[in-house]
Amino acid sequence: MPRLPRLAGVTAVTLALGLLATAPAVGGEPSVSAPRVIAHFDFAKGQTPENIALEPDGSADLTFAFARKVANVTRRGDTRIVATLPAVANPGTPILGAAVVTGIARADDGTLYVNYATGTRRTGIWRLARHGGAPRQIAELPADGFPNGLALDERRGVLYAADSVLGTVWRVSLKDGTRTAWATGTALDPGTGPDASGFGVNGLRFHHGAVWVSNSDAGTVLRIPVREDGSAGPLRTRATGLTGIDDFGFVERHRDTVLAALFGSSEVVRIAPDGRRSVVLTADDGLSNPTAVAVRGRSAYVTSASYLDQDDPNLLLARVHQRDRD
Repeated sequence: MPRLPRLAGVTAVTLALGLLATAPAVGGEPSVSAPRVIAHFDFAKGQTPENIALEPDGSADLTFAFARKVANVTRRGDTRIVATLPAVANPGTPILGAAVVTGIARADDGTLYVNYATGTRRTGIWRLARHGGAPRQIAELPADGFPNGLALDERRGVLYAADSVLGTVWRVSLKDGTRTAWATGTALDPGTGPDASGFGVNGLRFHHGAVWVSNSDAGTVLRIPVREDGSAGPLRTRATGLTGIDDFGFVERHRDTVLAALFGSSEVVRIAPDGRRSVVLTADDGLSNPTAVAVRGRSAYVTSASYLDQDDPNLLLARVHQRDRD
């Protein structure tokens, strides 16, 4: 989630983002086709889809950031509200000043976990039980931070949360909610220049034994291996020059191929394991400031929050051709 303009009473300076310079497509890399917007949302009601978790039936669980809601959207576009996070009196969320729901992760048993940024003690990770009921906070994160991307490692029983303001990846125990500053450093920090959004580490995925993150201000994708003892290994930069990157997803059957949402230019780019990239979706396909990508099989889901355009927050579904002959 980059810096936003006025929304639901929140005033912030509009972030000016440049276009991404792309490289030619890599031979044998997956392509994306047949994009269609399957659901449109109401910007005035705060229905700004921020992040995605996929259900076994192909439906998508989305966080509506400013509405403080979690919604389930079917492949036909039918939408129902799953939960609403509690209102916070006088929220002091860094950068935004409003309480927002950001990252989402799903456990195998259907339990959902979401990040909630409020600027109060309610900032942290909340659990939504599969059978319903009120959301419950399971971990408190620093009130002066901004928890954003979220991922689950069920084998170790931990969640990883990207803190965009504090430049930290938190590791949180599912057992007791204890938190550890698992990874820190300048590569995760927000920028400091006049054009910086204030958002550093942003999107986060747990993939093949490593935590992968994006840094919005730096325009990078980074990989942090998880050692056998659970500690963070050496951070490696896997891609650069990704102006305005938000969240991203991995293409199955292509080990480290990424589809990444570029917020400012309203594009999704494919990033090959060697770092080369090409645009696969644009505003002409229906994107409006995209925030997240999730891929399962031959389907790619993209959320557009329309924070800058303010005209068409939506969910887009496209086909992923795993190989050139698919």
